[in-house]
Amino acid sequence: MTTALRRAAHWHRPMMVFVAGMAVLAVVAAIGIVADPRILTGVPIWLKPFKFAVSFVLYGTTLAWMLSLLPRRSRTAERAGTVIVAMSLAEMAVIVGQVLRGTTSHYNETTLLNAALWQVMGASIMVLFVAHLVIGIVVLRQPMADRVDRYAVGWGLGLSLLGMLAAIPMVVPGQEVAEGIGGAHSVGVPDGGPGLPLVGWSTTGGDLRIGHFVGLHALQALPILAILLSRFLGTWLDERSQVRLVVVAGGAYGVLTMLLTWQALRGQPLLRPDALTLAAAAALVAATATAAALVLVLRRRPELALAA
Repeated sequence: MTTALRRAAHWHRPMMVFVAGMAVLAVVAAIGIVADPRILTGVPIWLKPFKFAVSFVLYGTTLAWMLSLLPRRSRTAERAGTVIVAMSLAEMAVIVGQVLRGTTSHYNETTLLNAALWQVMGASIMVLFVAHLVIGIVVLRQPMADRVDRYAVGWGLGLSLLGMLAAIPMVVPGQEVAEGIGGAHSVGVPDGGPGLPLVGWSTTGGDLRIGHFVGLHALQALPILAILLSRFLGTWLDERSQVRLVVVAGGAYGVLTMLLTWQALRGQPLLRPDALTLAAAAALVAATATAAALVLVLRRRPELALAA
């Protein structure tokens, strides 16, 4: 364990230092959830810092690991990673600072200071998006020895960008909050209403955070799939078939992200989809299952592929 942690510390030093800081903040915020009785927008005031800290631990660790897979170090990618650290720190500084002041960080334009801090967050996210895109381009231009890992990492990076884009309707300028598009997480209902435990996603209206969340975590989901395929099906599936399954999963994951965002934009709670949403979900499941089955039918066993 100690050896693994030391190795991880060298993946991308600024990123891993940031991850360690976010892990500490997650513990502090968890204590705050229990010890601080204040409620903000219907949830404990320290819940937002906790969720963001945990998210950044996962994001930073995964991104640093992906950079370690490159056959040769890239200064461009490493600098982009450092930019991501700086922008993430700026965002977390605003979130935690506003909690300490007893007010919200997102959509808060009640004073000049609050509006300026909200603008800082928005600018930080835009720069982070560009830096993430730069890393994705570098990764795609440096082919990895393992094709399955390369496709999983490429799809993960691309779909996480889609997850970031899914957040745009939350902040589109010039829209009324009552319309549910821009200036709020929820659609059709005010923010801070009844929500699912921990995540807080609205149970009475649409919630744009769902597609955002799912898309972002493609960064972990696709590589995990690649690892599982290699470990449990590596002796049964050749590399080409594993790559095809990753592509099928990536395509389905992207459509799912868009489906969840579409559902939210129509004001529907996640657990109360209408017939149209259910039909779209069923079509996605059927198409994904058919494509995966076709890959398995056309598979070649590794030993036969080597003999050929």
